[in-house]
Amino acid sequence: MIPYLRAVSSDLRGLARLAVEGTVGVTDLVESMHQGIRHPLTGGKARQAVGGRGISGLVYGTIRALTRTVGLGVEAALAPVDPPEGGAIPSPQREALLAALNGVLGDHLVATANPLATPMSLHHEGQPLVLETAALRTAIPKPGTRLLVLIHGLCRNDRQWSQNGQDHGAALARDLGCTVLYLRYNTGLHISTNGKALAELLETLLAQWPEPGARLDILAHSMGGLVARSACHQAQAGGQAWPAALRHLIFLGTPHHGSPLERWGHWFERGLEASPFASPLARLGKVRSAGITDLRYGNLLDEDWQGLDPHTEAEDRRQPVPLPAGVRCCAVAGTAGEDADSWKGRLWGDGLVSVDSALGRHPDPQHDLAFPPEQTWIGQGLGHLDLLTRPEVYEQIRGWLEEAGSLGEAGGISPSRVSGTPSLKRTTSPVKYELGITVYHHLSLVNQSFWNR
Repeated sequence: MIPYLRAVSSDLRGLARLAVEGTVGVTDLVESMHQGIRHPLTGGKARQAVGGRGISGLVYGTIRALTRTVGLGVEAALAPVDPPEGGAIPSPQREALLAALNGVLGDHLVATANPLATPMSLHHEGQPLVLETAALRTAIPKPGTRLLVLIHGLCRNDRQWSQNGQDHGAALARDLGCTVLYLRYNTGLHISTNGKALAELLETLLAQWPEPGARLDILAHSMGGLVARSACHQAQAGGQAWPAALRHLIFLGTPHHGSPLERWGHWFERGLEASPFASPLARLGKVRSAGITDLRYGNLLDEDWQGLDPHTEAEDRRQPVPLPAGVRCCAVAGTAGEDADSWKGRLWGDGLVSVDSALGRHPDPQHDLAFPPEQTWIGQGLGHLDLLTRPEVYEQIRGWLEEAGSLGEAGGISPSRVSGTPSLKRTTSPVKYELGITVYHHLSLVNQSFWNR
C-alpha cells in the first residue's frame, strides 16, 4: 500500500500545482477582460497587465495570493510521501492521461519541475531499460544484433503502439526476429530538444549493447518521425557513432512540413487578438506546448524557433534538413477519402496530416524530401491512428524491413501501392498538380502576410 500511496501523492502534487497555476491564470484572464470593459477606448490593452489598481485590483490580487498559499500548503503536506525515483505505479489509464498532459503542457511541466513531466526512456516488454551492458543483458537475455526502435507521436506513449490487437513492434519481433525497443518521451518539448536527447540516448544504447556490431532500424509515427530526423541530423553534425548503424527509417503519417490544424489554430488565435474585447481569450490559445507549435511547419532544429515567439511568428523559417544520407527512408501516408489525388485527399490526408506533408513533398526544392517512389505508400480509407492498426500498413513496413541492407544495397525494391494500386501515379497531369501546389503555397503566404500586418 505504501508504494501506491507514494505514487498517488506524487500525482496529486503535480495536479495540485497545475490547479494552482490554472486558477491564477483564469484570474489573470478575468481581470484583463474586466479592464478591457472598463477602458473600451483603448480596448483595455493599456491595462491588460495584471495587478490593476483600486478595489478590483486588490480583489484579484487577494485571490491569486490565497490560491498560491493553498497550493504551497498542499505540496508541503504531500512532500513527506514522495515516491523514490521510478516509484510510480504504471497503469494504462494513468500513463495515457500523463501522455496527453505532457503533449499539451509538457514544456511547462519541465520548466516548473512538475513531477508529472515524463522523462525520455527506452522500454522493452513494458519495462524501462537501464542502458548499461550488464543491465541490458539481464533485461534482454537474447539481445540479438538487429534493433528496432519505435517512436510514438504527440500525446501518446510507448504502450499505445498496441491497438485493437495489433502491435507493429511485437509483430516485427515475431516475424523478423529483431529486438524491439519502445521510446517514451515528453511530446510537449521542442522537437529539437527531444531530438538531441534521443541522439544521446541512442549513442549510449549502441555503445552499451551486449552484442557488438548491432544494426538499427527506426519506425516512427507522426511527431516521432520529426524527432527521429532531428536526432539523425544532430548526431551526424556532432560526430556521433550510432547513425552509421542505422539502416531503415520508416515514417507513418509524419508531418514533415507541418499540420494544417496547428496553422489554422494559430490564425484563429491571431484573430482573437485583433478584437479589443476578445484579445484576453487569445491567452487560452497559447496554452499549447512547444511541441505542438513546432508542428505548424515541422521545426527540427533549435535555429527554427530560437529568438521567435511561436504565438506571433506566422512564417515558415525552417532550415532545410534533408533525409539522412546512407539510410533507406520510407514514408507511409493515409487518406480518409477514396481518392488520394483529390484536393480533399491532399489537404486533409489522414485527418491530421496531409498526403503531401506525410510524403515530404514541398514546392521549394530545398525542403522537398524527394522520397524515391518505391519507398512511399498511400493507404486509402486510413485515418491517422489507423496507421497503427491496419494489417496492410504492417505488411508494407515488414516488406521494407525484409529487404536487405541500407539505401544502395537493397537491390530490387517492391513497388509501393495505394491499397493495391500504384501510389504515386497521379490522376491529374504534372502541370496541374504543380500549379495546384503553387497556388496553395501562395495562398498560405497571403494568409501569413495578412496576420503579420
